[in-house]
Amino acid sequence: MACSTAVKFNASSSSWISGQHSIDQRSGSAARFPNRRVSVIRAGSYTDELIKTAKSIASPGRGILAIDESNATCGKRLASIGLDNTETNRQAYRQLLLTTPSLGDYISGAILFEETLYQSTTDGKKFVDCLRDENIVPGIKVDKGLVPLPGSNNESWCQGLDGLASRSAEYYKQGARFAKWRTVVSIPCGPSALAVKEAAWGLARYAAISQDNGLVPIVEPEILLDGDHPIDRTLEVAEKVWAEVFYYLAENNVVFEGILLKPSMVTPGADHKEKASAETIAKYTLTMLKRRVPPSVPGIMFLSGGQSEVEATLNLNAMNQSPNPWHVSFSYARALQNSVLKTWQGHPENIEAAQKSLLVRAKANSLAQLGKYSAEGESEEAKKGMFVKGYTY
Repeated sequence: MACSTAVKFNASSSSWISGQHSIDQRSGSAARFPNRRVSVIRAGSYTDELIKTAKSIASPGRGILAIDESNATCGKRLASIGLDNTETNRQAYRQLLLTTPSLGDYISGAILFEETLYQSTTDGKKFVDCLRDENIVPGIKVDKGLVPLPGSNNESWCQGLDGLASRSAEYYKQGARFAKWRTVVSIPCGPSALAVKEAAWGLARYAAISQDNGLVPIVEPEILLDGDHPIDRTLEVAEKVWAEVFYYLAENNVVFEGILLKPSMVTPGADHKEKASAETIAKYTLTMLKRRVPPSVPGIMFLSGGQSEVEATLNLNAMNQSPNPWHVSFSYARALQNSVLKTWQGHPENIEAAQKSLLVRAKANSLAQLGKYSAEGESEEAKKGMFVKGYTY
């Protein structure tokens, strides 16, 4: 999405994050209500279950398989191997993934699209039961996608709060135990204070509603790779975004022990002239997290954001070379699925080989979560980047 270069100064909600200056002119709650009583944070009758679920997903050597692409995006994946975007083909692909033997050795949770949550294998076994048999927690994408944000610099906001409580209750009945809501922040577009605040508030409301209905919320303000900015600029924006997110999570009485985070790694923009090493990315990313994320949060499950399969794994491995306050792991989509699709090609006779390909990538990232991964022997295909400018789900 093209971004205007105009700069607004007349309204605090539309000023930009620029240089080293804070964008948000909002005076804090404490200033407005100095004698306000602090309320007790609670998540209703599900609190103990939420904490248990979050800890299960954030278990050593395991991470999340994200297969929550919308039907349109899944169609693009299928088209890349010459398949039509039909429910039958989408079901066949998801069945390949979710019935992979021993997948639970490396995967602790799987994020599903609504269609998949209600689907079964061709033998009639519910996909949620396939996951449970592997000790994998079923999750569900609950947002309704990105739409233009009026008053911003051609930025987006994430819709889906209307009806979320009733939908979440139904998802819980179907077997889901965690949820995902993805919103984005674009550095080339500012980002504006309005967009950052909208992203943070939407995530906080979604998180509170999810917890109230028994679902552990994955909090995901994706800072897009688009742009030619240096890594220091990404760090600056990431720190501002996560500060805003945790401010509103607290305002909405979200239980931190019952959430998971899905941040972007702190990297240079995709078009920046200098590429950062895995060690540099790890240093910047962990610096940001330690400055912004309370140790009560059980798990940090990184998104891959268009990095190559090997690159995403190397960066994760670099972040696990010393102990962290939280479980630092993965929630990858393309970085787990790319090789699988190319191996499968839509042919039944390739299913076993494709499942083995999934296990290779899942095991690699499991080792990275433990800080024991080596890229030795990785294929050239796995090293190819998957960044797409303006990528949408």
